[in-house]
Amino acid sequence: MEREQDLDRTAPTSSAAVREAVTRGADAPATPAVPGPAALGAQGPWWRWPAAAAAAFTLAQLLLVPPRLGLGWDEVIYVSQVGHHAPTTAFSAPRARGVSVLVWPVATLTSSTVALRVYLAAVSGLALFLALRTWRGRRPPAVLALAGLLFSSLWVTVFYGPQAMPNLWVALAALAAVGCFLRAADDPHARGPLWGLAGCAAVTALMRPTDAVWTALPLLAAPVLVRRWRRPALFAAVLLGLAAGAAEWVAEAYVRFGGLAERLHQGSEFQGGLGWHIAVGDQLRSLAGISLCRPCQAPWPSPVVYLWWLALPVAAAGGVTLALRSRSRRRRADTLLVTACAVTSAVPYLFFIDYAAPRFLLPAYALFALPVADCLVWAAFAAAGPRWRRATASLVALGFLGHLAVQYAVLHHIVVRTDANHRDWKRIADGLRRLGVRPPCLVNGPATIPIAYYGGCLSIATTGPNVNITTAGIAAAARDHNVAALVAPGGRPPAFARSWPSRPLPAPGPLAGYRVYLAPRP
Repeated sequence: MEREQDLDRTAPTSSAAVREAVTRGADAPATPAVPGPAALGAQGPWWRWPAAAAAAFTLAQLLLVPPRLGLGWDEVIYVSQVGHHAPTTAFSAPRARGVSVLVWPVATLTSSTVALRVYLAAVSGLALFLALRTWRGRRPPAVLALAGLLFSSLWVTVFYGPQAMPNLWVALAALAAVGCFLRAADDPHARGPLWGLAGCAAVTALMRPTDAVWTALPLLAAPVLVRRWRRPALFAAVLLGLAAGAAEWVAEAYVRFGGLAERLHQGSEFQGGLGWHIAVGDQLRSLAGISLCRPCQAPWPSPVVYLWWLALPVAAAGGVTLALRSRSRRRRADTLLVTACAVTSAVPYLFFIDYAAPRFLLPAYALFALPVADCLVWAAFAAAGPRWRRATASLVALGFLGHLAVQYAVLHHIVVRTDANHRDWKRIADGLRRLGVRPPCLVNGPATIPIAYYGGCLSIATTGPNVNITTAGIAAAARDHNVAALVAPGGRPPAFARSWPSRPLPAPGPLAGYRVYLAPRP
């Protein structure tokens, strides 16, 4: 068993040692496989660099994604399950309750969006630090911090950090799960890493059960395929964690959807039918700041926007190559396992759905960050001679600054557009309120899930994946509820509302074309 080394004190202290450690992958206690923090100018406890990366992540969210940004469509569904601002919105088959559990401490106390955003930004920064902490001793702190910065600097990571959405939490829990797995594999007598592994697997399953299974496939296969990892405890920790996290989702499948198979079938139908479909091009198009590309017919963005995406697998392959050339068995195992989990987590969203959302690949980005960080550190510090090392390090730093400029330009674009859309939803809700559609109320029509929530109403649908009422139910509800059908410009009212009186929506600008059909009250 290899004992954890204190890399803060065992980092190379000479340029020759740094070069030898990087190029040959030495595993001696005084020469870690990649430059330690001393080589990169770090001093003090190991946690300072990862903590700085996590703090920068939280700060970037608060500064670049305004906390006042209204809740989006999916966020409304998750928050309404535990909040008191509006009635509970219909919960479709693919969704899981993990995000509702996450926001419960705030959503039950206040309907303030600012409070929720600040809370999620702080917790996501803490979660990033804890995920990096599970890798303590397996990479120098500076490399862990670089991996954290690489992941948290992506526009999609910053954008979804303060949002009530599940993908980021799957990503951070998956990164921590791999770290706990490796720590447990190195020390058969340690119980903490096994509990951590089970807990992280449970979090991924609580957030998104199907994503959790894909991400955990290498963790389930490793104890079977790798001789020195053939410990039933490792396999059991992953399996029991997944089962515990998915237990509520499975139970709900039998209570609400007619069984697990039927829930999986409905979830597939909700996503357009899962099957072989190469969605790589769809993902590239969505990188321009399209939160949901469905159907994905957007024009191709400038290559500058997606150059990092094309470079990602190349840099990750470079990190894997460095690990394979290393004499460190532990480094090879670490890199191969985390890369395998990154690949399996990306497979369903690159090859089995016919649309794209950048957030779907967040788990892959988090897991790829470690081998990519290894590759960049090698590129910056492996050159012979101090002059060349300064030149290569400067090139890597300039490349990273250019990467940040592109990411934050895209982030600004999507934040402005999202804020405008959410303001329009709020204006529509205000217009409905001026027409007398106040709680208790029900609203039907396009985009009424967020619109109804903003107005304190329940969004209703008689067809589609969010069906939650019948025509007879609407007629009965109209006796003691304000019921409205919102119709977009050029649209037609649903059959149950065609005999209702209608009025134009009192809203400014392009929203003026909406009409509202109001159910007669007894």
